[in-house]
Amino acid sequence: MLEYIGLYVMTAFLLDLLVGDPHWIPHPVALIGKAIEILERLSRRISQNPAALKIMGILTALLITAGSWVLTYLLARWVFSINYWAGAILSVWLISTTIAARGLSRAAGEIYLLLQGGDLAEARRKVGMIVGRDTDQMEPRSVIRASVETVAENIVDAVVAPLFYAFIGGAPLAMAYRAINTLDSMLGYKNERYINYGMAAARLDDIANYIPARLTGLFLLAAAWILRMNARGALQAVLRDASGHPSPNSGISEAAVAGALGVQLGGLNYYNGRSSFRAYMGKALMPLAPDHIKQTVRLMYLSSGIALLTGVMIFYFFKYSP
Repeated sequence: MLEYIGLYVMTAFLLDLLVGDPHWIPHPVALIGKAIEILERLSRRISQNPAALKIMGILTALLITAGSWVLTYLLARWVFSINYWAGAILSVWLISTTIAARGLSRAAGEIYLLLQGGDLAEARRKVGMIVGRDTDQMEPRSVIRASVETVAENIVDAVVAPLFYAFIGGAPLAMAYRAINTLDSMLGYKNERYINYGMAAARLDDIANYIPARLTGLFLLAAAWILRMNARGALQAVLRDASGHPSPNSGISEAAVAGALGVQLGGLNYYNGRSSFRAYMGKALMPLAPDHIKQTVRLMYLSSGIALLTGVMIFYFFKYSP
């Protein structure tokens, strides 16, 4: 199944760019999310103290991740045994569902157009669909910052990491990564409800993204240089600011984008009415403007393309090297 994985991954990436995730096709992540909800309800019924919740959180994370890999592997193997081309098509589709470059671009593009058209209320609503912070009172600058930060962070989660794991282990490993990412998005909060149960999900996501995040930093530097943005500023921001981010991984891509654009990200956010300060990324060489959303999307596409090309070259080098 992995013999032509380079071709599968490249085709899956192009498929995502062309069609994204049509609403009329059931998405594997929805099934993963439903399984997480069921396990959480079960875990909370049988766990009566913090220690028990931590154990159940570990079991949930392991079961969802391993189950996603096993089910994807068995499905692909079964379809391949029936017909090779059907198996190849299934593998390409499954890998494409773990990539979300088109969806990320579409969401950011909608916010950009709303801001350009002066519809701040709808822009706040739209950005609230892709970030976890309060958005109903955001000023235009805060909407722009939230959009840029989200696209920058998700260059890792939505594109580079899925490509990385698909090249290594095909659709099963890419789906296992998407399961880890979904676990973190649903359970990995540092609040009273999830501080114990979601700890394993958050740690597993940190581990899974460790290498892809650092590769993304390199790809963003290359993309910034090619696009004639501030590549030196991107490198300086990563070295100076990335470690201040609460995530050991997200700070790299956010700092790189901030430095490349010459803007400052981070600052004061609100979650359920409570303020939370996030360390600054980059220097404010210019004020944030709607065009920075478009520029971030350009960085996302080019860095993703560089990641894909790098993966294909490495895969075929090892495949055909003596």
